[in-house]
Amino acid sequence: MEKTAKIYVAGHRGLVGGAILRALQGKGYSNIITRTHAELDLCNQAAVQEFFSAEKPDYVFLAAAHVGGIGINSEHPARFIYENMMIGFNVVEASRLNGVKKLMNLGSSCIYPKMAPQPLQEKSLLSGPLEPTNDAYAMAKISVIKLCQKYNFEYGTNYLSVMPTNLYGPGDNYDLAGSHVLPAMIRKFDDAKKSGADEVTLWGDGSPLREFLYSEDLADAVIYLMEQCDAKDMLPESFVNVGSGKECTIKEIAERVRRIVYADAPGRECRIIWDTSKPNGTPRKLCDISKLAALGWKPSMDFDEGIRRSYQDYLSGGGKMSKRQ
Repeated sequence: MEKTAKIYVAGHRGLVGGAILRALQGKGYSNIITRTHAELDLCNQAAVQEFFSAEKPDYVFLAAAHVGGIGINSEHPARFIYENMMIGFNVVEASRLNGVKKLMNLGSSCIYPKMAPQPLQEKSLLSGPLEPTNDAYAMAKISVIKLCQKYNFEYGTNYLSVMPTNLYGPGDNYDLAGSHVLPAMIRKFDDAKKSGADEVTLWGDGSPLREFLYSEDLADAVIYLMEQCDAKDMLPESFVNVGSGKECTIKEIAERVRRIVYADAPGRECRIIWDTSKPNGTPRKLCDISKLAALGWKPSMDFDEGIRRSYQDYLSGGGKMSKRQ
């Protein structure tokens, strides 16, 4: 990418899009365009086409999505599949019609079957049933991967797709009605510390294994791929996993978050209550990142340091909140 090229970051107010925007600016890219949801509804095909026709971006980072944790995914599957498919299809098609040089599609590791062999390899896509608690979101993400793949084949486009593992970092969603597990833990433990509560209730039994990647590491990875790689470098699957390559149980993650939140309040740590009436989700989800490593990139953020930075971001008012207690 040329430093003066026009770059559109879709979803710049989200965890991923915000990290990409900051990273691009830090690398000296000077012609970045963004739009809020109020300014441009990406589910509106005509509006998206009008925007692309007027702005003519050279490069596109498709980080916009309707996202959330197990609860909201289970409660609103129709919204998750419709909105995410519409966003992806509209942006990809408008990119094709308006001559975008290269597009980066941000997917999710939830695209893989629930019981796929671990660590998850790109070739496992569509090899078995999905996790029921987020299958609608996963199907939407799979459809956009396939759209990019088929456009590259039929139209000669250069559209890349990456599948990030579980993400966390500055600008996360701390609204308990829709947040993912790690930011939800940060908020719950901080609320307990401030209120003096002696326990925090978390979903499931704490046994699932999860991998986490700091959002700024992801931003560095996708910009690296846009600068250094083409879609052909990701064959035969036409996409690549992005992760840390490390995993730990939800229980271990909860204990890490609790320790960091209570670091300035020794002796006041609350107990963790596991609500086993709630779902665990996928038993294990670790990405094989050997393909990405072969392309020349690896993550750098230490997990505990990333949690500390995320917690400081939360305390400073970063991210999305419904109402702080």
